[in-house]
Amino acid sequence: MTRAELIKNSVNFTNESPNNYISAAAAISPEYVGMKIYESPIFAFGRPDDELYIKYKSPDVIGSHSLTPHEWLLGAKTVISFFLPYTQRIKKANAHDYQWPADEWLHGRYEGQIFLKNLAAYINQLLQDAGHESLIPADDPRFGLSGAGTMFTSRWSERHVAYACGLGTFGLSGGLITIKGMSGRLGSILTTLDLPKDIRPYGGIYDYCTMCGVCISHCPAHAISIENGKAHAPCSDFLDSVREKNSPRFGCGKCQVNVPCESGMPYSHQRK
Repeated sequence: MTRAELIKNSVNFTNESPNNYISAAAAISPEYVGMKIYESPIFAFGRPDDELYIKYKSPDVIGSHSLTPHEWLLGAKTVISFFLPYTQRIKKANAHDYQWPADEWLHGRYEGQIFLKNLAAYINQLLQDAGHESLIPADDPRFGLSGAGTMFTSRWSERHVAYACGLGTFGLSGGLITIKGMSGRLGSILTTLDLPKDIRPYGGIYDYCTMCGVCISHCPAHAISIENGKAHAPCSDFLDSVREKNSPRFGCGKCQVNVPCESGMPYSHQRK
């Protein structure tokens, strides 16, 4: 299987799968039936022995609990990271106001995550059918942590993996800015198939962020600042309040819409 074949099959799956469209059974109201969640995914392919994965074990980055690709899958030769951009309908609806997430965004976050797992499983099966070992860290029992002080922690950060693979850099709000922006969801897969690797087109973690601060004014939890970036606790508290009223759905995403990095990079390369 080549890179081109994997990407083509994944794009076709995304656009054709009924799970990328809101069903009548799942719709919050009839107006959302048939709404498409994601546009075509974009991909980056990275080295499992990238030195960044060792750096991620630093307590100043993620922590010693972070596992390297080879700790997940012995013999891994490629890290596949992908980004699914939300459709314009979902982004536009969530930019209507900055107090509460739109129903469309709640669908994107909840049903969208279900589809993301469908896509990851599809790619995983493609690789295994072609005779290669593969693994989805987010679906592995080792992924999550439990116990005190682990509220925001896992053993595999999709954002940091995407950064290592060359998919994008971080923004002030904590999301990852890709060539398709940051309004969407990330996933990843490890495989023993040796595919051609991408070279990171950036050198710093905030190269695609202009620090314009627009996301600060959009945040209903007041969780973002120029000085400290995003504070996880107030963000999590707000998400909990959304979940209480909309369970099982939750989400916010106000920092990802109607901002310069919503659907692309505000800078082509490095900050100035």
